[in-house]
Amino acid sequence: AHATNNMINDYFDLSGGVDDENYARALYAPHPILSGMVTKRGLLGAILLFNFVDVLIALYLFAMRGWPVAAFAGLGLFISVFYVAPPIRLKHIGLGEPGVFLVWGPLMIGGTYFVTTGLLPDWGIWLATLPYALVVATVLFGKHIDKLEADKAKGIHTLPVLLGSETAKRVNMGLMIGYYVAVLTLVLTGTVGVWVLLVAFAIPRLLSVLKLYRQPKPAAPPEGYAVWPLWFVSWAFHHNKLAGGMFILGLVANLILPWKIAW
Repeated sequence: AHATNNMINDYFDLSGGVDDENYARALYAPHPILSGMVTKRGLLGAILLFNFVDVLIALYLFAMRGWPVAAFAGLGLFISVFYVAPPIRLKHIGLGEPGVFLVWGPLMIGGTYFVTTGLLPDWGIWLATLPYALVVATVLFGKHIDKLEADKAKGIHTLPVLLGSETAKRVNMGLMIGYYVAVLTLVLTGTVGVWVLLVAFAIPRLLSVLKLYRQPKPAAPPEGYAVWPLWFVSWAFHHNKLAGGMFILGLVANLILPWKIAW
């Protein structure tokens, strides 16, 4: 599904005139069509093939667990396709970031919980999906900050375009800090076990990333920097890797040595 989403983005952004040789997408990594690696028809075929495999998996899980599988998968597919596909184009109307938040949190984690247990998530499980959704959303937010001027010129109204650069950076810093507030709240309310507080090991990295967010983007890439002109997304992802990894490690530790705060 994730691979399909990336290909859908490339296909429709090129078809809609967003992606070109001078747009950030073609500068930090090879664009599958613009680089000549595949034709437009070939990319469409790959999208259809991957979606077909995804549908087979969904049908199997539907047979095992019932209609909620279709609801989780259908909502995820809707956001994935119409993130850039006409006529909705969620990214173009400031709804791309909330869409990714929903997919990477409630839909993906809540759906996995349902398929694994056969039970719809209760309120505690829904709340427990939010920290990881937050930390993933910071990565997309950072990417859209990097592409703000180019998106604005093309009439793409991502949240950073709507907010402006400085406000968008402050919002993303707030989302990163909010991740730790959410984790701590889950622990203090007994919603999840205390081992997820392992995310505290990521706080030094958080502080270094916040410092970079308070500074202007450099005029040129540092030596050896591979994904220029992207900048703020790199540091958001640098934080995401450790913070998200510690959260998952904490969840595993909670299974092995359960320990919750009880009031």
